Amino acid sequence: MKRVSISPRKNWIEKVEELGFTFHSLDDLYWDESVAYEFSMQEILDLEKATNELHALCLDAVQKIIDNKWFNRFGLSDDVADLIMQSWDEDHPAIYGRFDLAYNAALPPGQRIKMLEYNADTPTSLFEAAVVQWYWLQEFNSNYDQFNSIHERLIDYWKYLIPYLKSPGVVHFACLNENIEDLTTTEYMRDTATQAGLETELIYVEHIGYESEERSYFDMDEEVISNLFKLYPWEWMIKEEFAEGLFHNPLAPYFIEPAWKMLLSHKMILSILWELNPGHPLLLPAYDSPDYFRSHQMDYIGKPVLGREGNNISVCKNGLEQVETDGVYQDTQKIYQGLFALPDMNGCFPVLGSWVIGGEAAGMGIRESTTIITGNTSRFIPHYIKD
Repeated sequence: MKRVSISPRKNWIEKVEELGFTFHSLDDLYWDESVAYEFSMQEILDLEKATNELHALCLDAVQKIIDNKWFNRFGLSDDVADLIMQSWDEDHPAIYGRFDLAYNAALPPGQRIKMLEYNADTPTSLFEAAVVQWYWLQEFNSNYDQFNSIHERLIDYWKYLIPYLKSPGVVHFACLNENIEDLTTTEYMRDTATQAGLETELIYVEHIGYESEERSYFDMDEEVISNLFKLYPWEWMIKEEFAEGLFHNPLAPYFIEPAWKMLLSHKMILSILWELNPGHPLLLPAYDSPDYFRSHQMDYIGKPVLGREGNNISVCKNGLEQVETDGVYQDTQKIYQGLFALPDMNGCFPVLGSWVIGGEAAGMGIRESTTIITGNTSRFIPHYIKD
């Protein structure tokens, strides 16, 4: 892996906006094509294999959690546990997810890749990875390749999902109003579903109605919502006023992503993965207490179990807390994970977002920051394969 300085395309702003990518300059600079990451094909094959292996470990962990009734470790009620078990037992498919991976090419091959976390329920930066960086590559050098079959895989998997949908087979796509990043991701997912032949409708979460007597959800035209793709976290949904309609209700929508993804988007899964697979080369030690790291004088990082966008992350080195980010999760439970040395690429620290589509590795997007904590405004950097 190399970080290469390059020249941005002339009129690149107009070109990405033509694709529908309008938040390219969020907080001054989000999309950055003055640099690119170069990979060998062997590195990509290693990342693809690691992603598939991690996904398999995660599915095994979900089964173990359900078999052992470990829902209390996630702070979940009996009703939510029932919802999760129903979606798992009925084999509700998951369409996408994003592993955040640390990759340090300076280390021996078996130690280079580590899972940082799994954005399994509401991952973003999808459009940038699937579309924007692909069009960039065609102008940068169309002879190069890219770890990127995201778009084609999404269309194929929507076709696979059709028999699972409730009748009528209209799929509503929902996100929060006035959030351009979420809207872009949602509309992109809606576009791939439309290309797969599905009938789709866009609705904002704030506009979803619920009829308590009929126990059904409906849109602004008072049409029943039978199938719902929601870019809205399950941990928020189960606390809404309309949550009663989610439980033990045959009229509840068919959800994408399914309820069992709650277990994988909760960072307690990091501790459980380590507990089930101690010493696994793709995992970092993780516990629900910092005591292990302190007693072994190891550096570690603390993460809110339901935190987002790099909020309230604490970094402890040499027994001292050196960094803690601001945010709204300061009073919530944390998980503690061994600190892995991200590569220092000229003062920038990349995290690889490896996408899973339909249960298989499908592509990658790279975010980099000037600190070891990746936040909402960390830059998105394109990549290519040169062999």
